[in-house]
Amino acid sequence: MPLPLSILDLIPVGSGSSGPQALRNTFDLARRADALGYTRYWLAEHHNTRGFASSAPELMIALVARETERIRVGSGGIMLPNHSPLKVAETFRTLEALYPGRIDLGLGRAPGTDQLTAFALRRSQEAMSADDFPEQLQELRAYAGEGDFLAGSALGRVRATPDDVPLPPLWLLGSSGFGARLAAKLGRGFAFAFHFSPEAALPAMQAYRQGFQPSEHLDKPHAILAVSVVCADTDERAEELARTHDLLWVSIAKGQTGPIPSPEEARDYPYTPLDLERIRGSRSMLVVGTPERVRARLEALATQMGADELMITSHIHGHAERVHSYELLAKAFDL
Repeated sequence: MPLPLSILDLIPVGSGSSGPQALRNTFDLARRADALGYTRYWLAEHHNTRGFASSAPELMIALVARETERIRVGSGGIMLPNHSPLKVAETFRTLEALYPGRIDLGLGRAPGTDQLTAFALRRSQEAMSADDFPEQLQELRAYAGEGDFLAGSALGRVRATPDDVPLPPLWLLGSSGFGARLAAKLGRGFAFAFHFSPEAALPAMQAYRQGFQPSEHLDKPHAILAVSVVCADTDERAEELARTHDLLWVSIAKGQTGPIPSPEEARDYPYTPLDLERIRGSRSMLVVGTPERVRARLEALATQMGADELMITSHIHGHAERVHSYELLAKAFDL
């Protein structure tokens, strides 16, 4: 059976473009992904950055699902500490009611932003310092009639409506062992962020498989590995496009949040020795090349990490070349 491929979209805003255009690009890419045979299309949650227009994934999920026919659409993810568990349960029950059997609810515990913006989202120092993600998750499920976490509490009388549809499948996201162990304990799917934490991937994926406890939701582990990919017709062009990733990573390390740079802007940037060292380190999380080279590397990664599915994210400046990268991958993997 071919290895399933999915897409993680951060809705990149390229230099010379705009937020509205980036959002429209998402609809175009999602329609192509649907036609090409990708399994899922997940939207990320990021705040206070000019480089990504992905601050409202729940809204984009609804619109992407409307624009597509077959592909599963979900969050990669909703950063649960930024939200009321009740509101998340209500939103995703509504999405499930509108698009039954096509919605995924991926949940993470990182803020998806800087600390000041996280405070603006969470509204209190107490919420900033709380480490209660497992409890938040249980509360979310309880509002949807799953579990007895709120039994004996007045909140136990609150239901997430519409209450005649289930929650979509829950996926736990992680870049360390915490999410892996929790997903294993709860018998849920797990998605690991290799695209920004490659060094922690193998122990986390192993912990998930070794600790997995079958549940009513999932009888065996299902692990997704999210990988950053740049694919082009030639190795030379792929390397040129990958310059965008290089400068993007340098900018993130410096706390800069501008639009996604073009390959030409990245080529001409005055890198310092520290910048070049950061780029060398960032290349460990990036797969670059022709379809044949990329497929070989991705299949090796999936085998090494024990991944059941790969989720591809691509920081390519030009929309047409970003779409083409996904088209080449789909053909290489015989989707």
